[in-house]
Amino acid sequence: MLKWLSILTVLALAAGVAAGAAAAEWGNPDLAAAIHEIENIGQLWLNLLRMTVIPLVFSLLVTGVASVADAASTGRLAARSIYVFAVLIGAATAYACIVLPVVYSVWPVDHQAAQGFLAGVGAEEANKVATAKPPTLGEWIASLAPGNPVSAAAETAVLPLTVFALFFGFAATRLPAVQREPMVGFFRAIADTMIIIVRWVLYAAPIGVLCLSLALGLRSGTNVVGLLIQYVTVACVVTAGIVVMAFLVAIFWARMPFGRFLNASAPVLAVAFSTRSSLASLPLMVERSRDALGIPDRVNNLTLPLAVAIFRMTSPVTNLCVVFFAAQVYGVELSIPTIVSGGIVAIAISVGSVGLPGEISFIASVAPISIAMGVPIELLGILVG
Repeated sequence: MLKWLSILTVLALAAGVAAGAAAAEWGNPDLAAAIHEIENIGQLWLNLLRMTVIPLVFSLLVTGVASVADAASTGRLAARSIYVFAVLIGAATAYACIVLPVVYSVWPVDHQAAQGFLAGVGAEEANKVATAKPPTLGEWIASLAPGNPVSAAAETAVLPLTVFALFFGFAATRLPAVQREPMVGFFRAIADTMIIIVRWVLYAAPIGVLCLSLALGLRSGTNVVGLLIQYVTVACVVTAGIVVMAFLVAIFWARMPFGRFLNASAPVLAVAFSTRSSLASLPLMVERSRDALGIPDRVNNLTLPLAVAIFRMTSPVTNLCVVFFAAQVYGVELSIPTIVSGGIVAIAISVGSVGLPGEISFIASVAPISIAMGVPIELLGILVG
């Protein structure tokens, strides 16, 4: 279902931009006014997605930390696995934070096309964020802990809320099981409920994206196509670097011959590519690790579920690709403390979120990083396509 939904969403995006651009060429004011009214339906769809972000992020982080702590308590193998995962996800995030600015310095977003893009998604918000003064290092450090977590949630201050959620989750692991398990179950139920709501809203993605892209095409014309091609190209190329990194880790750190690892992983990569879900790839990962690599079940049964459910080193990279592109379009200058903030939130979100296809987790994963880095999230309704 999600595969066909993705195809329909892309077609709706293309059709909306084309129809909006045609309406702009025609110049009929009544038609333009009608498209502006239709845009409100797209904004409603986007707001329905946005309303799930804060409760979903907090709940996922609490349950994610509890899961990691429980896994770590199972022994030396779990502790070693978590150490390796931490190194990999930290290296992947650092890679994205270093490579993406370099990529956009070599291939910057076209300023004129970006202005047209902004006209289609709300330039007022962009100007407000772009002119905001970046925090000093001391101010950034002071802001890490929220003075009032409820106020931080209301103001969508994601980084301090993330810090509070991490402390909350780790503190919960110190409670007796009779107290901890119901509480973790409560937050897991909230997260699952939010995911159900997101899934419901995403069933209307073709309609929502069509309504948003009609106005985008009306204001921006076909210039927006080049920006979207640039976004997809950069995201694919930068994320592909993680595949190379993973092979290098297998060859030089795990001492695995290249041909053997390629033979074992190729079927898994095919399933991952077609489903876009780490959870859907798990059964074949277990089978290929055991049969093609000879890894014992006691290792597979612990490390692979952790890898697909909690530690996915591509998640912060792909999410940061979206935010860096949006920052380029909006002209937001990203200081080093801001990029560090985004990297921290990206790691925390990737650990807390579930291994579902990108349509489900896109808004919940990217919006908190965008907010932490001071980048408007209005583009997400278009980029989800």
